[in-house]
Amino acid sequence: MGGAGESSTGGCGSGEVGRFAVHVIRGRWFSVYASFLIMVGAGATYLFGIYSKEIKSSMGYDQSTLNLIGFFKDLGANVGVPAGLIAEVTPTWFVLLVGSALNFSGFFMIWLAVTGQIAKPKVWQICAYICVGANSQNFANTGALVTSVKNFPESRGVMLGLLKGFVGLSGAIMTQIYFAVYGNDSKSLILLIGWFPAAISVVFVFTIRTMKVVRQPNELRVFYHFLYVSVALAVFLMVMTILEKRFAFPRAAYAGSVTVVCALLFLPLVIAIRQEFALWNQQKQQDDSPSEITIEKPQAVESKLVALPTTSSPNREGKSNSPSCFTTIFQKPPRGEDYTILQALLSIDMSILFLATLFGLGSSLTAIDNLGQIGESLGYPTKTISSFVSLVSIWNFFGRVFAGFLSEALVAKWKFPRTLMLSLVLLLLCVGHLMIAFPISGSVYVASVILGFSFGAQLTLLFTIISELFGLKYYSTLFNCGQLASPLGTYVLNVKITGMLYDNEALKELAKKGMTRSSVNELTCLGVRCYRKSFVILAAGTFFGALVSLILVIRTRQFYKGDIYKKFREEVKPSETDTPSAPTIDGR
Repeated sequence: MGGAGESSTGGCGSGEVGRFAVHVIRGRWFSVYASFLIMVGAGATYLFGIYSKEIKSSMGYDQSTLNLIGFFKDLGANVGVPAGLIAEVTPTWFVLLVGSALNFSGFFMIWLAVTGQIAKPKVWQICAYICVGANSQNFANTGALVTSVKNFPESRGVMLGLLKGFVGLSGAIMTQIYFAVYGNDSKSLILLIGWFPAAISVVFVFTIRTMKVVRQPNELRVFYHFLYVSVALAVFLMVMTILEKRFAFPRAAYAGSVTVVCALLFLPLVIAIRQEFALWNQQKQQDDSPSEITIEKPQAVESKLVALPTTSSPNREGKSNSPSCFTTIFQKPPRGEDYTILQALLSIDMSILFLATLFGLGSSLTAIDNLGQIGESLGYPTKTISSFVSLVSIWNFFGRVFAGFLSEALVAKWKFPRTLMLSLVLLLLCVGHLMIAFPISGSVYVASVILGFSFGAQLTLLFTIISELFGLKYYSTLFNCGQLASPLGTYVLNVKITGMLYDNEALKELAKKGMTRSSVNELTCLGVRCYRKSFVILAAGTFFGALVSLILVIRTRQFYKGDIYKKFREEVKPSETDTPSAPTIDGR
């Protein structure tokens, strides 16, 4: 109230700026920008291919043990049900703080172990540390991504593509920061992974929350502006990755690269502030109209006050007489309506998605986790192997935004099922696996691009399909349940198949030299045969997943022929009529 008085007496300069700053920070668009930055730190698990060599050598592990650690990393990264359930009963800021604590504690303990500052941990302890650290990304995803989808339900495909795209770029961004700050010390990369994502979540912890949905005519255009900036960032990172392969960069050059990256990361903030400024001016015009304030606003408030007693009574009666969630498990609503958690998990549609992602995401993560050892087995130098990891990260981004924006356009204009796009992505992934199984000159570079693109596209499509088929009411939990197949697939395909076949080939090489396993500290395989059998199996499994996903295409073809966003347009219409008569500082 005092701020309004100062404004009317001429001291509006600092007061006006202060109120606008609060408006920006509390706005939906700044929340989107904060979510972008949190996502930048949420993809650190994709850097495992770089620092896994340090864990293997410093601890004296064989490939099977390293793959077991990689499995627990993927287990932590994909078992997000606890994060979803916590998000159902706690505010977003609490979810983000829990994620920060888990991230720092898990990776900091690994860094202490690798650098020898604590006694050598047992294998199960390292597995526990990396599982805890990787699990933090589920809290970041649940806090930032799920909240953003609820704030922009009609642009969910675009929103998921952008947010998961920044996760895809996270590996390449953190690689640039790591080279600029720590040089070529991959042990210090583990420390960076520990403090950097945690710091971002703490800084923006109170700016991300669920807000009232208000449709804006230019909403999609703003998202395209975000897309252009993110694509520019991805192209710059890709150019840097290519140049790093050809030239030896000093640390000062990496410092310049990080400066450009930071500048590009701040451009979305400019877009967000511009959008909030337009809303601010619109609200000021509404405030300056006495007819709207003195007549329409009281009527809106009065109508709401009168409506409360009539709507609350049926709700109470409904709650008291509502059947148990266990009795409605098989009484499923139509696709697109809000399923309960049990209804969704026990549905045929979710079972098909589970089986398809078991092979799709499982084989993708297996290939990404072994990329460092694949490069080593084929004789590539360490810097080139880092380039493979960066290419996966960058094309991971392109896959995520491509799947989000293109599938949204195809659904809107031609009713093209998003489930069919998932099937096509799985078929493309098969090609990437075969290029590693039968490598030729430069094929690993192309395979890295295909792996990154396919993995990123799968994630965006999976999470969008879940939100469309099962509704948003319990999306925090269903979003995290949807990726449970990934760690199971990784365990079978990575630990039990790829790791064991690799070790068998390495033991054969030792036997040819007249040596045994006890003769060497680190079990290493060199040659094209090291991963041939395992990646042929991965290709076959992924092809089976593509065939299974076609069943879901057939089951959902009628659903995608309809208007899948009609429900949200009908729900938003009353909000739009109330907004002009009762403006608030955050534009909701």
